[in-house]
Amino acid sequence: MRQLRSFGAAFCGIWHTIKNEGHFRFHLVAAFYVIIFGLFYDFSRAQWTLILLLIGAILAAELFNTALENLADRVTKERDALIKVAKDAAAGAVLALSAFAVVIAVMLYLDFGRIANIFSFFLGNIPLLILLIISIIISIVFIVPGPEGIAKLFRKTK
Repeated sequence: MRQLRSFGAAFCGIWHTIKNEGHFRFHLVAAFYVIIFGLFYDFSRAQWTLILLLIGAILAAELFNTALENLADRVTKERDALIKVAKDAAAGAVLALSAFAVVIAVMLYLDFGRIANIFSFFLGNIPLLILLIISIIISIVFIVPGPEGIAKLFRKTK
């Protein structure tokens, strides 16, 4: 029973981060498209392992960053030089990891022939192209206002 409560607490932390952190939502959406477009490549098991490991590491780094920011805000809301350094360093860790992930993604995905084939695939399959466009619109709405912003919008219209 204790383990179930631990899982519940972990999922609450993830949900809190999804609701409140646009960067986390951005990384979730990026991970979704990295996986979807990765299906068009003939990645080896090792390459997929690297991709999934990077996705997990970035999401975990964002969760740690959120935890540190919330803890620091609990300590004090006033300006504090050391808390600023801690928050900036945590954000910098996410940025550094993300930058290296982008470099690796470019190394894995930058194949102009494959990219042209992906464009041809979607242009030749209009229903899938429409689905892709809808998913992009939904992703933007998910990232920018997020679940809380969407909920507020619906509360205002009622």
